[in-house]
Amino acid sequence: MRGTMQRLVPARLERAGIRTGLRWKLSAAIAFVGALVAIALSLVVHNAARVSMLDNARDLADERIQIAQRNYDQYRRPNPFPNVKINDSSLPRELREKVEQGRRATYVTDRPGGEPDIWAAVPAANGNVLSLHTTFTDRSTDILNDLDQALVIGSIAVVLGGSALGVLIGGRLSSRLRKAATAAGQVASGETDVRVRDAIGGVVRDETDDLASAVDAMTDALQQRIEAERRVTADIAHELRTPVTGLLTAAELLPPGRPTELVLDRAKAMRTLVEDVLEVARLDSASERAELQDILLGEFVSRRVAAKDPDIEVRVVHESMVTTDPRRLERVLFNLLANAARHGEPPIEVTVEGRVIRVRDHGPGFPEDLLAEGPSRFRTGSADRAGHGHGLGLTIAAGQARVLGARLTFRNVRPAGAPDGVRAEGAVAVLWLPEHAPTNTGSYPMMP
Repeated sequence: MRGTMQRLVPARLERAGIRTGLRWKLSAAIAFVGALVAIALSLVVHNAARVSMLDNARDLADERIQIAQRNYDQYRRPNPFPNVKINDSSLPRELREKVEQGRRATYVTDRPGGEPDIWAAVPAANGNVLSLHTTFTDRSTDILNDLDQALVIGSIAVVLGGSALGVLIGGRLSSRLRKAATAAGQVASGETDVRVRDAIGGVVRDETDDLASAVDAMTDALQQRIEAERRVTADIAHELRTPVTGLLTAAELLPPGRPTELVLDRAKAMRTLVEDVLEVARLDSASERAELQDILLGEFVSRRVAAKDPDIEVRVVHESMVTTDPRRLERVLFNLLANAARHGEPPIEVTVEGRVIRVRDHGPGFPEDLLAEGPSRFRTGSADRAGHGHGLGLTIAAGQARVLGARLTFRNVRPAGAPDGVRAEGAVAVLWLPEHAPTNTGSYPMMP
């Protein structure tokens, strides 16, 4: 149960990662930057408009106080402007100091509610001070409010437009990256004819194309290196076949005895190793093709297992007619039986159910690295299942299964509810034959 929960948590995180993928991150970034720019521009425009209106109001107040000054100096009575006063006690101190210096000046103060007061003052005859006190007109306030409303609407439009643009650009980039990841995964699974650059498509070239070209170049280099190593391995094994055959023939001519038996045993093991290495090289080249025949799977397995080892129990749960390559199927079956006999413990059981073949032993189970990564050449497993051999049996079985279009899986049998650390009660290899056999080109027939 704990293992199941551990698998579910990454799956949930992965699903959560899709919702917060590149598209949404890019959209959020553009929206955030757009909001900052819109707020900054709105503040700048608002302040500039307010300052401009205040300057106009101060100029108007200055013109009126000059008219009031001329009228007062000439007629010794206040100007008809209603807000002009003589020696106003509420005149701001800073403005009064300017006037006392013999200067005409204007001044702006803010009320507690934020409304600006515009003052203008000028020295008059007889040491008097003429002052004018006005406020923002309703028209100016309405204009400023309308401007603020337009700026808010514009800012929201910028944020929404930036978000939409981010979704559009991010979606396209995310789609290209997903296609590249899918193609790279296909390459990693062995489909060497897949090209990441062709998979992402598109007319506009960007950094994604550079990444795809780099991945394709790396794939080509790795494929060439793997092919070179495979050819070297095949050539070495091929060159070893003749001297090993000669060694085996010479060993058979030796006089009977224990030394001769040891030499023959090692010579046969070496010949088997050479033949297995050649077979692995052929399977790695992906040039093998299945020679298909229609067979009754349960009857076929029963006869082959009985010829191999009569003590192995074969149980046919459900008979099925399959189209496959009998020789390769037999090779897979015998390798699984040999692995169970060499590394497991009796009894060995074979079960046929439809298109599925199960081979079970009652030994210590498969090593964890094999369950996690699959068969690997020249790796015989952990110490509790090592035994003898060169570790190519399951590798060949998996390769032949691929040629058949089948799937080969491995698992250990544990008591119900037992944690992973409990010793296994056996190992099970399961061969899943396909419903539609591969054609002679290695592909699968298309069903209508």
